[in-house]
Amino acid sequence: MNAQQAGAQPVDRTVTYALTGACGGFARTLLAQTRRMPNLRASVLCDLDTDGVHALAADLGFPTDELVTVGDTEALTAAVAAGRTAVVADSALLAAGGFDILVEATGSPAVGYRAARTALTGGRHVAMVSKEVDSVSGVELASIAAEHGVVYTTATGDQPANLIQWFDWARGLGLEIVAIGKSGEYDLVYDPETATVTQLGETIDAPALGGLLKLGDDVRTTLAARAEAVAPLKRSAAADYCEMAVVATSTGFTADVEAMHYPVARVAELADVYALREHGGVSTREGVVDVFSVLRLPEEASFAGGVFAVVRTHDPVTWQTLAQKGHVVSRDGRYACLYLPYHLMGVETPTTLLDAVLRGVPAGSPSPRQHVVLGGRTTRDLPAGTVLTMGGHHHEVEGVAPVLLATDDAPADAAPLYLAAHAVLATDVPAGELLTIGHLTGHDAELLAAWRAGLALPRGGDGA
Repeated sequence: MNAQQAGAQPVDRTVTYALTGACGGFARTLLAQTRRMPNLRASVLCDLDTDGVHALAADLGFPTDELVTVGDTEALTAAVAAGRTAVVADSALLAAGGFDILVEATGSPAVGYRAARTALTGGRHVAMVSKEVDSVSGVELASIAAEHGVVYTTATGDQPANLIQWFDWARGLGLEIVAIGKSGEYDLVYDPETATVTQLGETIDAPALGGLLKLGDDVRTTLAARAEAVAPLKRSAAADYCEMAVVATSTGFTADVEAMHYPVARVAELADVYALREHGGVSTREGVVDVFSVLRLPEEASFAGGVFAVVRTHDPVTWQTLAQKGHVVSRDGRYACLYLPYHLMGVETPTTLLDAVLRGVPAGSPSPRQHVVLGGRTTRDLPAGTVLTMGGHHHEVEGVAPVLLATDDAPADAAPLYLAAHAVLATDVPAGELLTIGHLTGHDAELLAAWRAGLALPRGGDGA
């Protein structure tokens, strides 16, 4: 966690970055923060919507003459040399940008992979925000980075990097970690006065939750009843699975069940919820990565998409002392939950950029390995010729539910979800079947090669 000190340390030069997906929500948070940091500057902004990039920059207070749209490498080189920020629509132009580090935020598996690979082979660092790219090709990209003496890293401010750093911090203290994870993006806010629960503006009647605000003696029964009470709400998202797949490459932790547990839980309950089953919790083993849905009352603080680690306690007096100070310790005293209740998107990312460029330090393992397959199961019968369209805020693949499988348990030809995205089914696939590479046609050949290269690298006990 000392990476956060990097932004406050005086440096003798300005670090420059290129940003793809420069009109997105993440891009805004990074650009807004960059304006407050004299030692960091956007050199090239890449997005298909170049007018949108200019509008965003103007809204953030960038001088109107600071950004210039260019369409070829000569104009790009001239703009950067003049100290202006070049705006481009074609990521192929980035190589002429002269920046220190690429921030890849397109969310496009194939486009993002090629942009990152080009940057790395050209001797530039890469901070990967596009978890879709990372889930398929991140291991291979890290290997390419090592070959070229540069850094490939997740980006602090997104949950994967925050959770990996939290894991490393806890492990560095010698704590015995049972489970790690994060909260889902949107809380379940229960209002006792109306007996309703609200998730991101959608409100449903949930009278049963009034009697389920405490775990009771049977934790799993209570969790099942809570899940039933909020069943009309969609709580899981492909983005959650994708982020946990990225975390797995750096930590070696894997999902306990392929759909993850997704318990509906209050923050103070997490040490009891993620205890091992023999102690009343949901975890069947140690080394679990998972996501939970925050249940809270309207006046209670959000977990804010934060991250957690559930650890075994050791000295009883130490942990009783910590419990008295308000830390989350299980009712039987065997487990504690240590958590970081925030992720600040691009507001935090400058620490990663400065660390990578100035110190050569990634926000994650320098040698990740493919411990899981982020795959997909069809949710209905899909005929040959179906286009597996990816879309929406969470980049869901239509007709396919994400699953997280330990690599050793997955079929050798299991298709990564974001290799399948936008591909076409070559055969009929019945509902409930795991997608395989043989089911697909029209997928990106280079992305498939990157997946297979990463999969072939030997795995140790974890990604570190």
